[in-house]
Parts: sequence; structure tokens; C-alpha cells
Amino acid sequence: MSKNPLLTPLELKVMNILWKLKKAFVKEIREQWDDSDKEKPAYNTISTTVRILETKEYVDHQAFGRTHQYFPKISRFAYQKKLMGNVLENAFSGSTTHLISALIDSKKVSDEDLKEIEELIKKGKEES
Repeated sequence: MSKNPLLTPLELKVMNILWKLKKAFVKEIREQWDDSDKEKPAYNTISTTVRILETKEYVDHQAFGRTHQYFPKISRFAYQKKLMGNVLENAFSGSTTHLISALIDSKKVSDEDLKEIEELIKKGKEES
């Protein structure tokens, strides 16, 4: 299995909770579940998901007797970079221009976002 493959929606939900809490037991992950349109998954479902995340090397644990406290091994930002790299390569054939064009065309980018992006580009050029 490749190191850190992309996450499923359920795995990402668990990771978002772990990134927020920094470390948590399965019970605490379940308590933080906030999907108003869906029921909370069963304890065993979350437990299984966390163990899968361990095999994917996103999560590690500290044992406390028979229970485990889990914590992220990868930061949210590191995952976001990995995900966007995958999207860029697979959906946009490596074209950053096409990616940004699609974001702008989707009306998901505000004028304020565009100003921030412009500042990031300027900052990147100055650091080069």
C-alpha cells in the first residue's frame, strides 16, 4: 500500500476531528461527530476507521491498557497539499492555470480571495 493514500469521506471526517482535538479516544471522536443530516456512525465503525487510518500512516496511538488514544501523524496542511497535488495532476493534467480557471468559473472564489491569491503570488515571486 502506498504511503498516505487519499482519504475516503469517512476517513476525512475522522481526521478533521482528530486535527481539531489533537488527540482523542474513539468515544471522544464519536462525541464530536456533527453531521446534522446523518446519524453518528457506530462506535465500531469509528474504531475500524481509525485503525485503517493507522495502516495508511495518517494516525498513531498511545495505549492505555486496552484502550487507545489516537493522534494525527500528518498535519491538515500537509494533507491539503497532497490532495491538491493529486487534483492538479489527475483532474487538470498538471495545469495550475486550468485549476485556478475552474475555481474562478465555479464562482467559489470571492474578490477578497482573488486579492489574497494575488498577494501570495507576489510574495512567492519576491522570495524566488
